[in-house]
Amino acid sequence: MNNKNRIAVLLASASLLAACATAPQTAVAPAAPPAAAAPAPSEPAPVSALVQEVAIPHTSFKLANGLTVIVHEDHKAPIVAVSTWYNVGSKDEPKGKTGFAHLFEHLMFNGSDNLPGDYFTYLQQIGATDYNGTTWFDRTNYFETVPKAALDRALFMESDRMGYLLGAVTQEKLDNQRGVVQNEKRQGDNQPGGLTEYEVLGNLFPEGHPYHHSTIGSMADLDAASLATVKEWFIDKYGPNNAVLVLAGDITAAEAQPLVEKYFGAIKAGPVNTPAAADVPTLAAPKSIVMKDRVAAVQIQKHWAVPGLQSDQLAALDIGGSILGGLASSRLDKILVRDEKLAVGVSAGLQPFQRIGMFEVDATVKPGVDPAGVEKRLDEIMAEFIANGPTEDEVRRAATREVSGRIRGLEQVGGFGGKAVALAEGEVFVGDSDFYKRTLDAYAALTPADVKAALQQWLTRPAFTIRLEPGDRPPYEETKFKPKTGKTADIKTPKVKREIPAVSGNAPLDFPAVQHTTLSNGIKVSYAQRTTVPVTQIALGFDAGYAADAPNGRGLQNMTLSLLDEGAAGKSSQQIAEDEERLGAQISAGGGADTSNVTLSALSANLGPSLDLLADLVQRPDFNAPEVERVRTQILTGIAQEQKTPERMAGRALPSLLYGPTHPYAAIGSGDPAAVKAFSREDLVGFQQRWLRPDNLEIFVVSNLPLADVQQQLEQRFGTWTAPAVAKGEKVFTAPPARPNAQRIVLIDRPGSPQSIIVGGQVTPVDPRGEMAALTLANDVLGVQFLSRINMDLRETKGWSYGVRGTTQLNAKVVPYVISAPVQADRTGDSIKALQADIREFLTTKPVTDEEFERNLANRVSQLPGSFETSGSVLGAMQTNALYGRPDNYYELLADKYRSQSKASLDAALRAAVDPNGFVWVVVGDAAKVKPQLAKLGLPVEEMQPK
Repeated sequence: MNNKNRIAVLLASASLLAACATAPQTAVAPAAPPAAAAPAPSEPAPVSALVQEVAIPHTSFKLANGLTVIVHEDHKAPIVAVSTWYNVGSKDEPKGKTGFAHLFEHLMFNGSDNLPGDYFTYLQQIGATDYNGTTWFDRTNYFETVPKAALDRALFMESDRMGYLLGAVTQEKLDNQRGVVQNEKRQGDNQPGGLTEYEVLGNLFPEGHPYHHSTIGSMADLDAASLATVKEWFIDKYGPNNAVLVLAGDITAAEAQPLVEKYFGAIKAGPVNTPAAADVPTLAAPKSIVMKDRVAAVQIQKHWAVPGLQSDQLAALDIGGSILGGLASSRLDKILVRDEKLAVGVSAGLQPFQRIGMFEVDATVKPGVDPAGVEKRLDEIMAEFIANGPTEDEVRRAATREVSGRIRGLEQVGGFGGKAVALAEGEVFVGDSDFYKRTLDAYAALTPADVKAALQQWLTRPAFTIRLEPGDRPPYEETKFKPKTGKTADIKTPKVKREIPAVSGNAPLDFPAVQHTTLSNGIKVSYAQRTTVPVTQIALGFDAGYAADAPNGRGLQNMTLSLLDEGAAGKSSQQIAEDEERLGAQISAGGGADTSNVTLSALSANLGPSLDLLADLVQRPDFNAPEVERVRTQILTGIAQEQKTPERMAGRALPSLLYGPTHPYAAIGSGDPAAVKAFSREDLVGFQQRWLRPDNLEIFVVSNLPLADVQQQLEQRFGTWTAPAVAKGEKVFTAPPARPNAQRIVLIDRPGSPQSIIVGGQVTPVDPRGEMAALTLANDVLGVQFLSRINMDLRETKGWSYGVRGTTQLNAKVVPYVISAPVQADRTGDSIKALQADIREFLTTKPVTDEEFERNLANRVSQLPGSFETSGSVLGAMQTNALYGRPDNYYELLADKYRSQSKASLDAALRAAVDPNGFVWVVVGDAAKVKPQLAKLGLPVEEMQPK
């Protein structure tokens, strides 16, 4: 639930590096056959015109108790986003109470006076989508998108935990959620570079500064949290006059006001939290430290404290960061990565908060290059940029990317970043719900001089620098908490009985009509119209995927796709990146097990030139030798980082254990490092010609434009594309090994890990093209939902994990069942034992209960209208239907398929799919701590090196 965000941005990019493949040149293959000449490009829409497309009309009112309410109408679907924002975050925590805001966010999901038990129970009963809660420095929020018929219930729920909560908060719940939060902390800290956040905050901000400590808090302060002090925190911070409620969707202000009055009006006002004041500190002198951790290459991070959201320099600092290291065409990318090849990855950007902001610049040093030289060159590039400022073209490109991203985000009413969030952020942070509009206007009006002035004012001050080097990190600070026995000090509050509103009459899903047509060369096109935002989403789906890789060539698909935008039709990778940014387009290439996809998200006003660029990338890639070698280094560095990252270590090990080493699904998307080192340009061109070709392609489109317009533009760019003379690729599937009838454990040692990653898997006999409704509902009970048995056991009952999940993973040919459980290290053996018991009991003596069946059935049926709100979700559904041979209206048929199930059919479906004795368990953890625990389980344990 905690939104720790991206203090260590570059480490998060380790997994991104894995998507940037490459190979050495040994032979030159013939170029692809001539494709249709690209039409002359047209001018992209100016930023000022794009800004005019962004509007969130709304009304607001305030209750007598001080609750601010904002209502936005969006009637595209029968759903309403409910977003409650409290003006309290970790910056409001006094010394000794770090982590309290986030801890209480967890407790507010554990029941209220009139809704006992877990709040996820009630959210699932009403078919909520996009629901969660987050805490950050400046706010705590809770959000859910619900069917309109369930709006009364949702408002009752939010009002009950706002005004009638404390009677349900017990010492037992506090101790449990304390353990969950501490496991969340371990999970973040366990990542390579996961400890850098604490150093950044502790060095940029002096002792006593509101931003000096992290939102997750310290183990010691979490240990010290008492029931009475936690309740006092709620009383002081969570009154209605310290909150903003946003309703966005199929609702009018006239409908909203009486409902909000009904459910929130009787809650008494509390103290108003005046957000802690916080100046932007300046270091007395530059400071540098060296940290050691499990990183594949040296990483250089530079940090500055700068102004935050309320500053009139917000847009200038943000755009300056994008130009320096945020855009694909950024100064640092061009010089350090593309031209001088000193780094394999760079980034720069602003992270703004209410009172302050943090500006960060990162570079991952190319293996074998002197880090001191890279840091010196980084400083030189920054100095030149700050002294001379950006060009007009750079500012326009960065502003276009920012505004186009906002346009895409506003298609969604709720969730983590929809319209409700934009309105709430402005109201909570600056007291202006139209702040989003003011900010976009500032982007449109920005000049190079504005950016230059802001950078000169703030980035010429002393920086805090971290050099993160490969090596052993210091011992981990563990919790010393022991549950207290005996009577606990408490604050007693009277319970108020309230009547829970009923829910009835949910509207059915109305999935967009899908039309089909064919281009003149036979390429099939599937199209659906969505008019909410002026955006066109296109997916080119090639029948390839990593299953197309040969057993001795794992990673060829990934490398080929990664090089498409690194030079095409004579344009350099720099020119391609700049063109994409000018257009506000987003082009990405990636592959799953069965398909290779190149996707375009285009502003419809710029669709023509965006399609020109897309056509160049897929039809006319250059595979230039220097780019091949550069990207090869990037992907090898990314693989090396995967081999040190716990979740990726387990993910790399499992496929070959399930399928055998030569099966197509035994591939790892990023590839085998030995194969990546050996790929030639001929290999890359060969993959492109065998697999990325018009006779192996289907195009999927969701757009606000009519089909005739889109088809004409597709025909112009793709209709005359001819297949190469080489034979089309063929995937050869053999049966995977028989599912074992006895369990085993494979242990991968990761010394010093405070948490173990447990991944269990088996191949099932499930037909991926068959009926899935019964199995889906059954696994909602066992593994996939928050309230699933395995998650509730290990997280909510035992407090050993931040989250556990078990799911069927649909592939076109074979369906595995995979469980993922990150757990505290000292409970690794106990957790496997608990998982085994939960699974075996479900499959034998503890079938689906009435409550589980009814709740999950209601959830699956009721959430359908809210599941396809965005054009991206519709596009994904269309691709999924095509892959599994489903009808276009498949999702409209699902409600009746779910309703036709019974407890018996659910039990039968999962029992037919999963064998409790068929699991292989991969454990990534500290072998010294874990191995003795595993020995007690009575299963064979073998050790494996990272793959």
